[in-house]
Amino acid sequence: MDNAQLQTHDRFSVLQKMTLMANQYVVTVARPDGSEGEVVAFAQQKRMALKEQVTIYTDESKNRVLCTFEAGQVLDIGAVYTVRDEEGNPIGSFREKAVASLLRSTWILEQPGTLELTGRERNLSVAVLRRVWEFLPVTDFVPFAWPYHFDFTEGDKRLMAVDKKFGLRDRYVLDIAAPDLDRRLAIAQAVALDALQSR
Repeated sequence: MDNAQLQTHDRFSVLQKMTLMANQYVVTVARPDGSEGEVVAFAQQKRMALKEQVTIYTDESKNRVLCTFEAGQVLDIGAVYTVRDEEGNPIGSFREKAVASLLRSTWILEQPGTLELTGRERNLSVAVLRRVWEFLPVTDFVPFAWPYHFDFTEGDKRLMAVDKKFGLRDRYVLDIAAPDLDRRLAIAQAVALDALQSR
């Protein structure tokens, strides 16, 4: 699927695949009945990298880059992640608000000249439960399976949502209500919510 076609879709599924050396994510178009349609992106994050960088390809063949995102600094606390197209041109950025995220994860998603969205966990109780879970000794072996959700808003208007589905495998539904939001930027942010969330 080329970028022009990608921009016409408003709903995607994001499924994490576990491998020994990398976190991988398959992004598909979500059909009206909730089933997974065509693969539109395949993301790969190397583990234990000194500086966070994720490459998102157009599919699992990894023949063509859709976009990338990379931290602007080695320490990722408050780092700005720049999202670039296949030619390396910036299309937007996102960053976690460190202080606000102590209680409820909060992100700022920016598309220059168009949008600045604030994304935060919808449910405060689940956010607190997730933080408690991270301190338990079973965390490395048993992932947090309870659903959690992020709403990205401009003022009081919700323009994007990322909903984690119940289960041991991380699966998300990405809904976009902003016609001007670059779908590559939205997909990168959705992947980052899982790939960077516990870092």
